[in-house]
Amino acid sequence: MGLFLHFGVNTFTDREWGLGNEPESVFNPTALDARQWARAAKAGGFRRMILTAKHHDGFCLWPSAVTSHSVKSSPWRGGQGDVVREFVNAARAEGLEPGLYLSPWDRHEPSYGSSARYNDFYCAQLTELLTRYGPLVEIWFDGANGEGPNGRKQTYDWERYHRLIRRHQPSALIFSDAGPDIRWVGNEDGSAGDPNWCPVNPAVVPYPGAGGDAVTAELQHGDPHGSVWRPGEADVSIRPGWFWHPAEDAKVKTPDQLLDLYLSSVGRNAGLLLNVPPNRTGLLADGDVASLSAFGTLRHRWFGANLAANGSVNATAARVSLDLQTLETFDLIVIRESITHGQRVERFTVEGDEGNRWRALATGTTIGAKRIIRIQPFTTNGIQIKLESTLGSPRISEVALFRSPA
Repeated sequence: MGLFLHFGVNTFTDREWGLGNEPESVFNPTALDARQWARAAKAGGFRRMILTAKHHDGFCLWPSAVTSHSVKSSPWRGGQGDVVREFVNAARAEGLEPGLYLSPWDRHEPSYGSSARYNDFYCAQLTELLTRYGPLVEIWFDGANGEGPNGRKQTYDWERYHRLIRRHQPSALIFSDAGPDIRWVGNEDGSAGDPNWCPVNPAVVPYPGAGGDAVTAELQHGDPHGSVWRPGEADVSIRPGWFWHPAEDAKVKTPDQLLDLYLSSVGRNAGLLLNVPPNRTGLLADGDVASLSAFGTLRHRWFGANLAANGSVNATAARVSLDLQTLETFDLIVIRESITHGQRVERFTVEGDEGNRWRALATGTTIGAKRIIRIQPFTTNGIQIKLESTLGSPRISEVALFRSPA
């Protein structure tokens, strides 16, 4: 799980997409504390954070050398501040991995739409972020490109962008619709498809921003016969919008809603990237922080005690049987594949031992890194997972059972 932080001039203008003509003077958080962001992420159980270093409005949260449209022209920290620096330092101090989003679309930069000249400009900014701030876990792109009736279009040099990342941050994962490392799941609802394969066919989604029914299906479901490995990442905001808006302070998703998002993303073989936007003071709002903390506590209560931990396992190519030794009541089943060997399971059924017969408890499609299945509470001393359709020999690495609190 990762925490997304949308922050910038839009925070102060109450917009989702800035116009690019916002004066630098509007950016002036009075109490910015990136450690507070990191502590809130850690309390929720998140492992990484991604900051919008530049959104579509073109305002840079670091002092870029190639434009004056940045924090160096703002009153914040007397023009000497660097949000990206404070962000990466805070993440590492709390044991989290930092990542950055750099919008390819730039509504402020005059060279946008000129293709080669803008690509030079963009690569200069990207290089600044890749070389100044230490190791980054993820570089996040979208395919936004001059949306609107009068928007200029730009031909993005994706191969050049990727080469820069590989050269300066060889361990960083690259996210976009088209990968090359992590793919979008095709919606902003925090919900992965079912089935959800990590392999994809790269010809179906050739570049970020490509559209059509085939693209949507590929993003949501992957392709069991795909030639490249691009796990999905489900992005969603804790609020209706992506940037902080005062009118949305009472519309923060509850811990229960966050848990549902966890089940529909991580529980379906995808990553979860939850956006929590700082407000105009530069802090996460109290309601957002409280919801994150309660979500972390709730998830620990749900998944803290594996009722199958002391069971014995008997496995064949077609099924995994688990003798629990004692009667246990559970309503959550977690199954993992050993994905270092690929993703193999296409369809399965979970059955519970009723003494004289096996009762079907749940059916499912793909498993992958993690599959979480909710059922009605069931009491038994044994279960079996029937692997009804697989691509090659299956490798199940874990079966766990849990009981959610009343």
